[in-house]
Amino acid sequence: MRNILPADTYKVFNKAFIENREKDILVSLYQPIIGVTAINLYLTLTNDLRDDKIESDYLSHQHLMGLMLVNLDTIVEARKKLEAIGLLKTFFREDTVNNYIYVLYAPLSASDFLNHPILNVVLYNNLGKIEYENLVSKYRTKKINTKEFEDITTSFDKVFTSVNGYAFENPDIASDKTRKIVIESNIDINLIISGIPNRMTSPKCFNKETIDLIIYLAYIYKIDNLNMQGLVRNAINEKGMIDKDELRDSARNFYQFENNGKLPTLIYNKQPEYLKEIEGSNSNLAKMIYTFENVSPYEFLKSSYNNAEPTNRDKKIIESLMIDQKLPPGVVNVLIDYVLKTNNKKLNKEYIEAIAGQWRRLNIETVKEAMDICRKEHKKLNKTIAKKVEIKKDNLPEWFDKEQKENKENIEEIEELLKDF
Repeated sequence: MRNILPADTYKVFNKAFIENREKDILVSLYQPIIGVTAINLYLTLTNDLRDDKIESDYLSHQHLMGLMLVNLDTIVEARKKLEAIGLLKTFFREDTVNNYIYVLYAPLSASDFLNHPILNVVLYNNLGKIEYENLVSKYRTKKINTKEFEDITTSFDKVFTSVNGYAFENPDIASDKTRKIVIESNIDINLIISGIPNRMTSPKCFNKETIDLIIYLAYIYKIDNLNMQGLVRNAINEKGMIDKDELRDSARNFYQFENNGKLPTLIYNKQPEYLKEIEGSNSNLAKMIYTFENVSPYEFLKSSYNNAEPTNRDKKIIESLMIDQKLPPGVVNVLIDYVLKTNNKKLNKEYIEAIAGQWRRLNIETVKEAMDICRKEHKKLNKTIAKKVEIKKDNLPEWFDKEQKENKENIEEIEELLKDF
């Protein structure tokens, strides 16, 4: 599949009816996780539907770019978020002009969303405790006390009488369909099940719903086969069925115990569009900025391992920078590059956190700002944070010298900053 082009066409098919209730759920529940651009793309695609609300005409991606005022890379990134969270399915056909089909799915109900083992946890972490509780109270139904009342509701058969006739089916009538989140699990369900004695479980214990729950929980709480097997075994009740609430609680408690009481969240893979530089230059420095902005910290870290899997310790450092320090992904990439080049290819946790703390206080959000602060503060950081780290000019990141060569206005200042390195 070649890269998507503005001239490539798409057609929208609809499996959802988006009214005010669904729009409210999209903005209140989905948007804090996938962002405003992805929601904007979803609503724009619904607006492309013809009056029959079932399918659209063939349209170009240039049409989408014009309506949303963003580039194609941003649209593709937003599309993937919609796919990942279950709101969209995409089909592709290669031709002279490539064709895409976008199938829209309905958002989950508030009840299903707020009880989802992944989405609920991520929403809580992204919003915070107070905002999350306010949101839940918005959708909470009020209990009705009917203890002193008698239920006198009339049943169907008391009003209507059956007569001879035909039974009709209409399988092609549109319905409000949802699509579940698909996860390529690293755990082995068969291994987990095989380690639990048959005498402990009923034949219906491991149904599809339960297996999906185990996969979701293992993913969001990063639980391996052995530990998940123990959690599942402990959640089996006297009827031989898995108590889903107990399994959820156990998985959450396990994660919090392993992570000092914290809960997991999902993070954007790449620098948010609004924090990116405006494209236009073909200089080497601009290409470096583009790389920092369009590669995830995980991918960037993995490249330093010659594409081998990074250690869990290093991955936790990166997660901490994005979740605890709340540094944007592109800024994290600059920090990784800087520390690896100046610290003998080692990610020293205390060294990184000291720099990250300073950047957080200075509200460093863009790649350009991060690169600038590296150059301007390097001498100070060397004295106050990394006194025991030998830093040589030859080991500085490549972009230190790129800026030096390509920005003649600042060359004297930069040479002065770097002359002692």
